[in-house]
Amino acid sequence: MDSPTGSPQDGPPHHVADLVARAARRTPDAAAIVDVTSGTTLSWAQFDAAVSAEADRLREAGARAGDRVLVRLGNGAAFCVSVLGAMRAGAVSVPFGPVAVARELEIVLDDCRPAIVVAAEGDDAAHRCGPPRGAALLPPPDLHAAAAVDAVGGGEDMALLIYTSGTTGRPRGVQLTHRAVLANREQTAALRPAPVLPVDRILLSIPLFHVFGLGAGLLQVCWAGATVVLTERFDPTHVADVLVRERVSGMAGVPSMFRALLELPPDDLRVATGGLRLCTSGGAPLPPQWLDEFRAVTGMAIYEGYGLTEAGPVLTMNPIGGPPKPGSVGRALPGLELRLVDREGRPIEAVADPDPEDIDEDVSDPAGDTGLVAVRGPNLFSGYWPDGDGGPDADGWFRTADVGFLDHDGDLHLVDRSSDLVIVNGFNVYPREVESVLAELPAVAEAAVVVFPTRTPVRRSRPCWCARRVRS
Repeated sequence: MDSPTGSPQDGPPHHVADLVARAARRTPDAAAIVDVTSGTTLSWAQFDAAVSAEADRLREAGARAGDRVLVRLGNGAAFCVSVLGAMRAGAVSVPFGPVAVARELEIVLDDCRPAIVVAAEGDDAAHRCGPPRGAALLPPPDLHAAAAVDAVGGGEDMALLIYTSGTTGRPRGVQLTHRAVLANREQTAALRPAPVLPVDRILLSIPLFHVFGLGAGLLQVCWAGATVVLTERFDPTHVADVLVRERVSGMAGVPSMFRALLELPPDDLRVATGGLRLCTSGGAPLPPQWLDEFRAVTGMAIYEGYGLTEAGPVLTMNPIGGPPKPGSVGRALPGLELRLVDREGRPIEAVADPDPEDIDEDVSDPAGDTGLVAVRGPNLFSGYWPDGDGGPDADGWFRTADVGFLDHDGDLHLVDRSSDLVIVNGFNVYPREVESVLAELPAVAEAAVVVFPTRTPVRRSRPCWCARRVRS
């Protein structure tokens, strides 16, 4: 028998919005969303009803199956309802940053041509840019509205269109199907112990319009039927208070957030993290010294993972429960294949000895076992909007722009982006390597390395490394 939202009572979910319906059937009165900023709490039953009401509202405003609905709202319950409501209506959700300037918004609007833009009343950029491009403008959804509607589509239909600049500089829309998004939720949940359990209360201060906050954060909570605690902004003192007041058991963040928490008095930080079961980090490399400092103060480890928008997003994770390996982003999730390849997609162990004249042209180094990270799995995207260009190859492999190596345990270590590679006298040098060395100096809190050529007449322009001392 089907539920009012068209999701099967048993069996794997087929539609991303089925996750909300499933949790509502299992624990209707349990808290689904705690929106700290607005003071709103929604149970799973209320969340499910509001998602259906939003699907109704979007349909009445003209959204049809396959149409894009751009959601430009801050972290909060309204964002969650609108994104999932668009998907339940059969539309494609396009999450977009509420602080992005008009020029950035115009680029995305011109590219995906949404039928509807959901934005706050005071969002001047949305009001100025949306209607001239044929988009109907709607205010945030009514969180207390209720309906029961069937979910439209699912499976290989597109669920999300998430824009990422990647290596091109210009935003590109990453097409994620319901199949891909749900596969990544299942892969992540298959880790033992699972990063999100039904009893967890997960704090998300990272932006929900980003795939980390949306996929690995909100939708992973929906998969488990746990509780998400949302703050619209990150402030260390405020977050420390929320951790205690809302009895948070898990926190997902980026490295700079954990570094900012270390600026709190040690006793305050110990109290704030006393109820945490798990801290996970992603979005950027976690400097080993920050990991050590956080563990020294709180007694807690931070488990680092690696992913990208095109993977929905999680690819690897350090084993939870054991001691994290500094500098490593762990191993591929269950159901995922990962290997290192050269620019042509050939596994590095199969590459013949390179010509010395060409070694400075190639990001891979078979002798040093470094190469581009390539992945294969059901969670991968369906290419870039609008024609699916740049997706996985005929064998299902997607070659990323990240360079890494596998250690003797099979754990992945990222070196840098291939686009950041600099050739120094024929050798490959990555800014991150220089940044890591600088960060080991006790007088340096953070280091950022950029490169510019000098006028020295050598075979290739000699790079000058520039770093800023942040703290002395």
